[in-house]
Amino acid sequence: MSERRFELIRGDASEQIAVGIRQYVAREGLEPGDRLGTEQELAAEFGVSRPTLREALRMLSSSHLVRATRGPGGGIFVESTPNEGLSRNLSESIAAMLETGSVSLRELVDTRLFLEVPLAGLAAEHATNAVADELEAAIVDAQGNPPESEAFRLADTRFHRIIAATAGNELMSAFTSWVLDVLQPSLIAAIGTRIDGDTILAQHREILRAIRRGQVTGAERAMARHISYMREVLEGVS
Repeated sequence: MSERRFELIRGDASEQIAVGIRQYVAREGLEPGDRLGTEQELAAEFGVSRPTLREALRMLSSSHLVRATRGPGGGIFVESTPNEGLSRNLSESIAAMLETGSVSLRELVDTRLFLEVPLAGLAAEHATNAVADELEAAIVDAQGNPPESEAFRLADTRFHRIIAATAGNELMSAFTSWVLDVLQPSLIAAIGTRIDGDTILAQHREILRAIRRGQVTGAERAMARHISYMREVLEGVS
């Protein structure tokens, strides 16, 4: 490696390396599966011992950013983007809190109100016709399936992920991802049979109409009504 790829910051050597690699992955737009180099190559580039490099890689591995493979063609590879890694860490943490009872389904639904209402407004500002068509396709895929089914849940989750991604706020999108990852399966298990699928789809269409027309306030109100409905159903079984 004749040209230095990584920038270092002050601090512990292993922390410097971890930050340098994280910044490089984000700056270069690397994707899962992209190769960073071998352990020996990275240690030489950073000018550190292999144990120091391994500690940095351990930090990055624990946040799902990199993975190491051995054998011919092995090395250090990107496992997930920084945003995806953040979502996975948050999902695992919140799942553990839900399992231990330190956070409730009601609290997670309330969190969706704070996150997804403004995201719907932002999506209305930024959505293209192609995005609106993707949202329409998600609604169509949910039709004809009971709300407690996997097919309905996946289509519902896709609808909300598209909105979050379209909003253009990466941090809020990451937070929304972990809420969906953790909340949706548990929520459907708790109230799936009590949800009116036609009501959900009608609410999704209302959100879509506002987004397609670029109506920021309308999209926010439609999303608020949608999530409030889920909260009402949940309260009915609590």
